[in-house]
Amino acid sequence: MDKKEIESYIIDTPDFPKPGVVFKDIFPLLRDKLPELMDVFKNMTDWSDVDYIIGIESRGFILGSALAAHLGIGFIPIRKKGKLPPPVIDESYSLEYGSDVMEIQENKEAKNIIIVDDVLATGGTLRAAKNLCDKANYNVKDSLVLINLAFLNKFKQEGFPVKSVLEYD
Repeated sequence: MDKKEIESYIIDTPDFPKPGVVFKDIFPLLRDKLPELMDVFKNMTDWSDVDYIIGIESRGFILGSALAAHLGIGFIPIRKKGKLPPPVIDESYSLEYGSDVMEIQENKEAKNIIIVDDVLATGGTLRAAKNLCDKANYNVKDSLVLINLAFLNKFKQEGFPVKSVLEYD
């Protein structure tokens, strides 16, 4: 499955969820090409010493858990505040149209993980997820996103490790 075909399944929805925001609707892609998309993600990085995939609420849950099942490894969610049973670690963050708090359950033993999410926009969510993983004793080996809106973030310039299926400059 090539990038052009992947793009053909993504629908831009202007002014959603707020005026000025163009929402990237990935659900037609997930509906019609999920197994093929998981193969694309599988080929993006080295999985040899990865213990878990961590997915970010909410569409990162879909991609991350599907990829974990595809690879036969475990899945760990990062959720919005108050959605996980304690003990949890939290992190405040900003995003392109507001702010929020996310949480992850505590972890005692060091493990290698890869963070998976749908869209990287300004980067607040992904930065907060990485901070949470660091606090929870997870070693972030890589970060994978379906779409990187690189014109909204400075991840490349900052040397932040992230790989994307699609990138828009």
